[in-house]
Amino acid sequence: MFYPTGGFRRATRYVIHRMRRLPDRPHRIARGVFAGSLIGFLPLPGLQFLGAWGLAWVMRGNVLAALLATFNSNPITTPFFAVGAITLGHWMLGIDTPLTAEAIGDGFAHAGVELWHNFLALFGPEDMHWDGLSRFWSDIYLPYFIGALGPGILLSLIFYYITIPLVEAYQKARSAKFKERSDKRLLLRERLAALAQRAADAAKDGHKDPVPGTKQGDDDTPPAP
Repeated sequence: MFYPTGGFRRATRYVIHRMRRLPDRPHRIARGVFAGSLIGFLPLPGLQFLGAWGLAWVMRGNVLAALLATFNSNPITTPFFAVGAITLGHWMLGIDTPLTAEAIGDGFAHAGVELWHNFLALFGPEDMHWDGLSRFWSDIYLPYFIGALGPGILLSLIFYYITIPLVEAYQKARSAKFKERSDKRLLLRERLAALAQRAADAAKDGHKDPVPGTKQGDDDTPPAP
């Protein structure tokens, strides 16, 4: 759940490899990368794929590239980005609540517990509680979203401008390699056709020439008595 079997380096190389091989124009792939990267930075748990698809569709970007780009958020990088984004959001909103990684974790945990309690309350006699969710919204989620928006756009723009030359270079190299293979196959077919024609000409010439030691019209039939 938290660490890929082959490590994050291999997983990152695989995502980049898949993204470069997408059969689309570089600018469309880059727009998809921008959309998926931006959604990946925002706090949208459970909705990242849907959000990336929607934003890529609006931007006319490659949807598969957008879905792949959401993997920029992972259990290793997300905590550091979240703390920075919430700190920035607190500063932008003028919130003076003390902020620590432990406080953020407790806020998410309490919000999850209260959500589950309210869900069960729909089918039982318990009353719903919204105090914890209200504090979570005002102290953590809203600052997180606002603080992540600016850096997310900036980083996604960087990924956008990096993606275009990478995809263009890969597609040109792939096209040149495909042309080289096609030229080799064409040359091989021409050589095989020439050899086949030469063999056919040789067989035709051998059929026309008489066999040495015989005369035209002679055969092996013994003379009649």
